[in-house]
Amino acid sequence: MSDLPTYVLERTFDAPRALVWRAWTEPKLLKRWYGPNVETIIHSHDLKAGGAWLLEMKWGGNSNFQRADYTEVTPVERLVWLHATTDADWNIIASPMMADWPRVLETVVTFEEDGERTKLRLTWIPHEATDAEITAFTAAVEGMGKGWESGMKLLEELLAELQA
Repeated sequence: MSDLPTYVLERTFDAPRALVWRAWTEPKLLKRWYGPNVETIIHSHDLKAGGAWLLEMKWGGNSNFQRADYTEVTPVERLVWLHATTDADWNIIASPMMADWPRVLETVVTFEEDGERTKLRLTWIPHEATDAEITAFTAAVEGMGKGWESGMKLLEELLAELQA
């Protein structure tokens, strides 16, 4: 597994861990920062191991459907899910934007207390991927930060607002 390409995002927020956790797990907060520059619609959010988060990102006349199947939920410390692009019926499909993109990514998010601040670490790793999917993921790793960083900026603003 260590030979698989891994995307890593690390960020420290000026907010307590419980608040950062809430922003990642409460649908009304999550939809405010997840998916920058699109309308994020959370169709379902069952925060438990074996539960699923079903979301739609809308822009213009387009929709992108995704599902996250939670495999581990350790409150205020760790979230693990299998992340996939789906059709409107939540069936996993190949990405319509990138043919060889991994059908499933394992996502791990950890929340570490640092005084009144929170250190967040997110990793994405192709899950049960083909060689072509691993190659596509490897080629995209360097550019993945742009989208995630836009979301992290919105999350930072949300956390500041919630603390004001």
